[in-house]
Amino acid sequence: MNDWNNQSARNIARALRDGILTSEALTGELLARIRNRNPALNAVIHLEEEQAMEQARTLDEERRQGHIRGLLHGMPMTIKDVWEVSGMPCTAGSSGLREHVPERDADVVQRLRDAGAIIMGKTNVPVFASDLQTYNRLHGVTNNPYDPSRTPGGSSGGAAAALAAGMTPLEVGSDLGGSIRTPAHFCGVFGHKPSRGILSLRGHIPGPPGTLSQPDMAEGGPMARCADDLEFLLEIIAAPRPHEGPHWRLALPKPASETLKGTRVVTRFDDPVTPVEATLTQRYEAIAETLSELGAHVSPAAASQLEHTRLLPLYHNLLGSLLGTGFKPKQRRNLKWMERFMRVFGRWMRIPVGLDQYAVGVNQSFLNYIQNHERREKMRAALVDELFSEADVLLTPVTPTTAILHDQSQPMFRRTIDVNGEKRPYTDQMNWIALATLLGLPATSAPVGRDADGMPFGIQIIGAPGQDLTTIRFAQLLEEQGLSGFTAPQ
Repeated sequence: MNDWNNQSARNIARALRDGILTSEALTGELLARIRNRNPALNAVIHLEEEQAMEQARTLDEERRQGHIRGLLHGMPMTIKDVWEVSGMPCTAGSSGLREHVPERDADVVQRLRDAGAIIMGKTNVPVFASDLQTYNRLHGVTNNPYDPSRTPGGSSGGAAAALAAGMTPLEVGSDLGGSIRTPAHFCGVFGHKPSRGILSLRGHIPGPPGTLSQPDMAEGGPMARCADDLEFLLEIIAAPRPHEGPHWRLALPKPASETLKGTRVVTRFDDPVTPVEATLTQRYEAIAETLSELGAHVSPAAASQLEHTRLLPLYHNLLGSLLGTGFKPKQRRNLKWMERFMRVFGRWMRIPVGLDQYAVGVNQSFLNYIQNHERREKMRAALVDELFSEADVLLTPVTPTTAILHDQSQPMFRRTIDVNGEKRPYTDQMNWIALATLLGLPATSAPVGRDADGMPFGIQIIGAPGQDLTTIRFAQLLEEQGLSGFTAPQ
């Protein structure tokens, strides 16, 4: 059984379909692993053991009778506690939702079930998925499998920790501020934030339960222990919403390149606004050199749209507009006063680049929002013309450091992180993910190394709009060359 846990989800699914492995045996083993490993991690916060085993036996019987539901027939897995699963609590880490038990599956969950998956339970998140760490009063703190004194990241921290600890073969995260990419980076697994709008968020919290509109910049996406499983899961969960299905179909382009030789790679591993730990930068540069030796066309990125001084104000402005819709009047008033304070005294204060625009965005008029939205679309078009007309992928850091120590001090914006011995703003962890989020680009996080403390870290692979299979395929190629890969914690 342990050998199966080291296999890819695609191989496990094939073994389940071929009858080499039973769902009952696999589900039982994973549940036992959760019982054994989860107490030290607190990654899985709700488990439906009896229901999972009953479903496993049903799916085994269906297979024996020749009925296969789909690619995931009999596959047990957990899912991030922001996706509504019928009959299971969905709290999004909020005490106010402790009694929320949806009667309907999120669209993503329905697609998993239609493919034959078994949802064993839910993984932990910060309150309303709104932090780069994973903790809340309702379910507690989730620890990093490589070092329990550190965070697994957020908001898909429970998902990433469960994957790294071998408690689930697949996960589905969601990403607005790096919530798939950062936990994948901190926990040494693979994660993919898809292109804008290719995956339905109906049944995702936040917004409030029952929300039908697709939130700006937020995407759901696959997480796994190998790059091939990202593609495997993405083809199952990416699709139009059911009521849109009759009039459009998703057809992602094939990868721009199937080999590293000839692949056009641009790199940006440093920015004056957001310094990166030297250990990470050195590894990234070594990878770039190896790629060049393997025949890839590697060059530093020159597009001005990549400069953090240009990206971050617009990103934080639109982020403030989105998150501000859920703020109480007092919170909005406080941010209005903060905006005025920063406007008057900001020149004498060390305010992170663009953060003042977060306060502006919370209270800005609809006219200003539309104008900033248009600025974003022009920036997106320019980047496609200037960068991705001559490059297949852009390589960047995910965050400036490996997983940080737990820090639950408040308010969040006063926290700091250490980068090369210097205190830096906590929000620096959002700066490198901002490009793909703001412009709706596909971005894959692939593990590429360990620091001196044995903590894993990844690299971010960004592509042009719709080129999801290109960034995932590039991660696969890195894996095939030994430049990337998951290594289980000891």
